[in-house]
Amino acid sequence: MMTQPLLDTLRRLKLTGMHDALAHQLTQPDTYDLPFEDRLGMLLDREVLHRDNRRLDRLLKAARLRVMACVEDIDYRHPRGLERGRMAPLTSGEWIGQSLNLCLTGPTGCGKTWLACALGNQACRQGYSVRYLRVPRLFEQLRIAQGDGSYARLMGQLQKTDLLILDDWGMQKMTAPQRQDLMEVIEDRHGRGSTLIASQLPIEHWHDYIGAATVADAILDRLLHSAHRLTLRGESMRKSASPQAAEVDPS
Repeated sequence: MMTQPLLDTLRRLKLTGMHDALAHQLTQPDTYDLPFEDRLGMLLDREVLHRDNRRLDRLLKAARLRVMACVEDIDYRHPRGLERGRMAPLTSGEWIGQSLNLCLTGPTGCGKTWLACALGNQACRQGYSVRYLRVPRLFEQLRIAQGDGSYARLMGQLQKTDLLILDDWGMQKMTAPQRQDLMEVIEDRHGRGSTLIASQLPIEHWHDYIGAATVADAILDRLLHSAHRLTLRGESMRKSASPQAAEVDPS
């Protein structure tokens, strides 16, 4: 059996998973006794797994999550109002598929950034595109893009992202240009993608944070309508976290 030309063809067709699986089968004489359909199925399963892993790597790299966190490591023991039943609809990813938003608020150190990144990681594993940005960084990128002519491209990228995570929301008052930029981002994404807001600022103060009542009304109407709301409470997790703790909020 001329296996090397077959292996070369699989590599040339970029069927890396099947190539590696066949090379492995050739070292396992027991597989020779399996029916052709079974061996082919094993090769195809390996190719699917390989492609899924490559896609996940691409999605995680593009997401640029601030911390690598997983929903499996969420600490439900810490008294901050986080319940498994409440998290189940969020970890399922259905809200992203429905282009709904999530407002995650709570005091500093309660795990907002970590939890936002865990949900972002989960979304990547579910095949969604994700992008993490601190709000000050978002405004800086938009300002630079307006100056170098890449504004339309950046806005297009933000619009097409399935889950946009905006961290450090409400740190300082917005300027008029920032309000307009935010309005454009939220308007473009409304009904097309999900936005996760992580903020120390309670939702009832967001209107004052944005400023300019008319613009604030328009932004919050699009952000908050049918949005999931998750409010954390309690003392900072840093006070009780051990050096080995899985969940520590960097913010």
